[in-house]
Amino acid sequence: MTGPPGAAAPGPPAAPPATGPTGRAVPPRRALLAGAAGNFVEWYEFGVYGCFATVIADRFFTPGTAGTDPAAPLLAAYASFAVAFFFRPAGALLFGRLADRAGRRPALVLVIALMTLATTLIGLLPDRATAGAAAPWLLVLLRAVQGLCAGGEFGGAVALMTEHAPPGRRGRYGAWQSFTVALGLLAGAAAAALTASLLPPAALYGWGWRIPFLLALPLGLTALALRTTLPEPRPRTPAPEPAPAPAPAAEPVPALAPLPVPDPLPVPDPASASDPAPAPRIGTARAVVLGVGRIMGWSAAGYTFLVVLPSYLQSTLGASFREALIATTLANLGFAASILPAGRLSDRVGRRPVMLAGALAVALCALPLLHLLRDPATAAPAKAAALLAAGATVGLLAGPGPAMLAEMFPSAVRCTGLGLAYALANAVFSGCAGLIVTALTAATGDPDVPAYYAGGLCALSALALAGLRGDDHRGALR
Repeated sequence: MTGPPGAAAPGPPAAPPATGPTGRAVPPRRALLAGAAGNFVEWYEFGVYGCFATVIADRFFTPGTAGTDPAAPLLAAYASFAVAFFFRPAGALLFGRLADRAGRRPALVLVIALMTLATTLIGLLPDRATAGAAAPWLLVLLRAVQGLCAGGEFGGAVALMTEHAPPGRRGRYGAWQSFTVALGLLAGAAAAALTASLLPPAALYGWGWRIPFLLALPLGLTALALRTTLPEPRPRTPAPEPAPAPAPAAEPVPALAPLPVPDPLPVPDPASASDPAPAPRIGTARAVVLGVGRIMGWSAAGYTFLVVLPSYLQSTLGASFREALIATTLANLGFAASILPAGRLSDRVGRRPVMLAGALAVALCALPLLHLLRDPATAAPAKAAALLAAGATVGLLAGPGPAMLAEMFPSAVRCTGLGLAYALANAVFSGCAGLIVTALTAATGDPDVPAYYAGGLCALSALALAGLRGDDHRGALR
């Protein structure tokens, strides 16, 4: 993979290798590649898990008793999906602090190593027929490890990409984080579709589903090799400089007239002295909450259209497994196609108009999209175009989103702050998407629940996005 093309707007034609807050000079494209590689592996696994949710429910969560609610195993599979997301805030704090204190490289190397190990072990995990009741608990444990790693991955990768981006290209470089998410989801869906096409159902449910998970091992080792070649972080305590040579004796200098003494500063009122200015961590906490509000629509719409869609189409609309995978692939293609153009556009016109357009588009079009998919009279090309458009609207949010978050936090807390905002939004509005949509659809019988969920949260997110400054994309990172 190579870096993005030349700058879209006039400006300095090139920039010397930037130096991050805790690292030595890193060439921009090298930082871009190292940051994006881990994202690809992470989201490849999430895509595989989403596509095989019905298979995993059958192998790990089917209790094998009569009279059981048929939706219970799928709900349990989505609950384990949500567990990983609820561990992401803890991972953002743990690995974010490591990245902010020791440098981006150590945190990113540790994250990708643990993520690769956990994903590979899922592919080797004994199912319920072999390990009994321990099987689902072992799966949940590995999902928790993945959640910790995913929480640390985003903050470190986005900080690495945006801090080393050339002038005027921060949106474009940050968009590569989302673009590799789309590539990972597409690769996961493609691996699942290829496995389902080549194997009969008995083999697919028996052992074939493990193959895409095991493919994460060579992918993760490749990403690990890219990250271990990044320059070492600068030591936190600079080495002492050698003592200067003694200066030669100089002639006496005539005495100077004394400088005028300025008037003393006014003494603060004792009543106001007990109410100091807010500490930096309070400002960071407020920025995290605001960041969650700005990206919650992105989180909800992304997982509704790109990850939850296969199981929804099967369980609600009666689509076959292969038809659901084709639909998901089309939505992810539209998502991938719009991310980089959206990031480049946000470098020209700002993050606010591009992200607002995406949020409002989802809010207005989510319900008509589901009605079109359910209508048997709608031609297949029209449904394909609608799925491509649905993915593209999410790309309008995901393209400028990483740079927007990076611009909200100073370098000393950037990995922790933006990682925590992203992790909290994903834990609440993405990790629970499959659980909420499936449970509400089963309880109400209303097939429009996914549209209400994604569209409603995007409408709320648009309110938070409206408060973005129009010139944040032009200034330097704090």
